[in-house]
Amino acid sequence: MKEVTLTVQGMSCGHCVSSVEGALNELDGVSGVNVNLGEGKVDVKYDDSKVSVDQLKEAIDEQGYDVVA
Repeated sequence: MKEVTLTVQGMSCGHCVSSVEGALNELDGVSGVNVNLGEGKVDVKYDDSKVSVDQLKEAIDEQGYDVVA
């Protein structure tokens, strides 16, 4: 298992958190998601043999949020 922290812009409410968590949890290989709304950070635990960081970023992007790091 690996862990990555992504900086995400555009999240402002509980619905935003739910959207991001839901999208990431649907990906095969993601085992945990923690969104810090105040800091705009998303911590993701994942199996890098099943899912890539680019796929994580794409899932967030598809929800309408910008991953900046």
